[in-house]
Amino acid sequence: MAERFRVAPGSVTAVTVFAGDRVEVVDQYGRQPAELTVLATDPRAVADAVPDAIPDTAASVLRRLEPGPDENGYAAARILTLLARHRVDQQRSTATRLFGEHSPAGSRAAFRVDADAVVLIAAPAAPMLLTADDPNPPSEVRVEVHRADPRRIEVPELPPPLAEPLFDLRIDAATASSYQVREGQFIQVIDVAGRQCSDFLAFDARSLGDGNEFGLDATTTRTIGGGAYPQPGLAGKFFDSRARPLVEVVRDTVGRHDTFALACTAKYYADMGYPGHVNCTDNFNAALSRFGVAPRQGWAALNLFYNTAFDAQHQLISDEPWSRPGDYVLFRASADLVCASSACPDDIDPANGWVPTDIHVRVYDSTRRFSVAVGHRLTPDSEPVLTKPTAFASRTGALTTNVTEYNGYWLPNSFDNHGPHQEYWACRERVAVMDLSALRKFEVLGPDAEALLQATVTRDIRRLSRGQVVYSAMCTESGGVVDDCTVLRLGDNNFRFIGGDPYDGIWLRTQAERLGLDQVWVKDSTDHMHNLAVQGPSSRDLLADLIWSPPGQPALRDLGWFRFLIGRLDGPDGPALVVSRTGYTGELGYELWVHPGDAETVWDRVADAGLRYGLAPLGLEALEMLRVEAGLVAAGHEFDEQTDPFEAGIGFTVPLKTKADDFLGRDALVERKAHPQRVLVGLRLDGNETAAHGDCVHIGRTQVGVVTSAARSPVLRASIALCRIAVTHAQPGTRVEIGKLDGHRKRIPATVTTIPFYDPDKTRPRS
Repeated sequence: MAERFRVAPGSVTAVTVFAGDRVEVVDQYGRQPAELTVLATDPRAVADAVPDAIPDTAASVLRRLEPGPDENGYAAARILTLLARHRVDQQRSTATRLFGEHSPAGSRAAFRVDADAVVLIAAPAAPMLLTADDPNPPSEVRVEVHRADPRRIEVPELPPPLAEPLFDLRIDAATASSYQVREGQFIQVIDVAGRQCSDFLAFDARSLGDGNEFGLDATTTRTIGGGAYPQPGLAGKFFDSRARPLVEVVRDTVGRHDTFALACTAKYYADMGYPGHVNCTDNFNAALSRFGVAPRQGWAALNLFYNTAFDAQHQLISDEPWSRPGDYVLFRASADLVCASSACPDDIDPANGWVPTDIHVRVYDSTRRFSVAVGHRLTPDSEPVLTKPTAFASRTGALTTNVTEYNGYWLPNSFDNHGPHQEYWACRERVAVMDLSALRKFEVLGPDAEALLQATVTRDIRRLSRGQVVYSAMCTESGGVVDDCTVLRLGDNNFRFIGGDPYDGIWLRTQAERLGLDQVWVKDSTDHMHNLAVQGPSSRDLLADLIWSPPGQPALRDLGWFRFLIGRLDGPDGPALVVSRTGYTGELGYELWVHPGDAETVWDRVADAGLRYGLAPLGLEALEMLRVEAGLVAAGHEFDEQTDPFEAGIGFTVPLKTKADDFLGRDALVERKAHPQRVLVGLRLDGNETAAHGDCVHIGRTQVGVVTSAARSPVLRASIALCRIAVTHAQPGTRVEIGKLDGHRKRIPATVTTIPFYDPDKTRPRS
């Protein structure tokens, strides 16, 4: 079994290897160069350690590394320390260059190791040019190490430190330890082996010194934050019983914890038939005694990684933790604290995966800088990807602190001094600007690019012209919707796929492999192309004076619906951008796609030019009202892999009669269209109460549908909802009831209507 290491674009990964090992470097997505540098204790032995790694180029990534106070800077400092230890001059470092501009996805370069060494693998990252005929965003490289002696396997027991720790503390299995931290310092609690719970306690140290115990209070925290437990973001603090914050959650790579049950007690084990079993409560009592904390029969702790939930009968249930080896939660102390952490000893149920293991605690200085983030895994065996700010964050962050984690990025919910309704009316009556950089962009390139898209999306891609955009669905073999998307044709063999799910790229690559299409590259360009939506009746007038179009490209005023142009901001020497006449609001509107390095410039120019038009920023809350009124669908609401495009209300994306070529899911969709069971309709509610996603829809006792999205419509002055309903009850004018509470104790009468609710003929975006 190979050890695997990830090399992110623009970064360096160090791997220790031994004589007899074999190293393979893999260009996962193709067209990504790599640089391999070998370090040996004796510089004269470098050539002998990995004999096939012959330096032939400057180590460009190594030469540009700079230490700094953030995580990237700390990682760079660690690599530079390695270079110094091996007596390598950073500015003269060399490497073996691997792969190239046209290397196929999955290309491999293998090297035999003849002597112990450290191998540095780098992935050079040049910015993707929006105006290039053949865009090629940088992508990650994978390293696989096949050990000659499995006993020398170098799988790290712990992830690398986020910065230089003030101290490391190992909590051995079935034990607990106490420790002190100062206000502003960071506490990282790491699950070493995975699926191991760790109770966490924290007390205000100053109050404790005065003889008063004020510790984490889960009930107070849940009441203030409105959730089961805080997560990174606006409501990310844990409070004591005085409603004073003690710790703030900065990062969480798991997202599944417990604040409802006590840390395990002697009574729990005795009642289960295990008297005398070691338990967290007794361990805490012993660990905290040195601080004068009174012992308790049970501690109401924050139980990190413990997988609990309440079922439909409101019973507390538990199962094995979600955490993997190296998963962690990072806190920031809001006061001087006395803390205690445990490695839970529970081995009589699934709480710790049946086998208790260690927990590790690291504390970092308050001067360090860590991004606020949630961890997401695209596949079960992939590393967590942390939430990122967009390139417009400095501008939106100056206007609001009300942000939320949305598909791996931080986006504003609403803006200070505006609010959702004012933002909504700005879009309906004037013009609004919104950061939509969380959309996933993939460059689909190569001679087989058209064939891949033709076989995976429902629209007829062969009919797509250069400069044209098409809205489509991408389905499973059974007809369920993987995602909805737009596809732009930039050239004969160049397409841009834009969807909402980061898994879209994996899905496309999997289908390319299944179909045997080896002349296509699917490259993720999300981080190389951030985008603003400029929407509203005045959007054309606002942008017309900003966007310059070169010969051969349409002027902005002449740009047709679902068309795009490649132009520049403020004349031929300005930043490059792509402008598409698309949107998600039901209004006339455009989307501006720019390189992150130009994002702030573009935002500032749009904001300045928008003053005369009454421009307002737009957040997710206002967008939800706009898109529900316009009958526009959202993943996880109107569609998922169990819902076909006809049921989701986007059946118009499936041209079964006119698209001659086969595509994934076609046979299933032919059957589903011929025998429809459910359809998406609108509901107009009586009165001013609102429905919610998941509410049941009834006729009498019988449930006939489910609410997928709902909003109170300002322009219609009514509460509205989108509903997936049985076709037998989909006739406009049908009276139904939306079930609240348990679905029967309260009902809201409603009437079935057609959708969209607003501008049903789409005259406004077409105008």
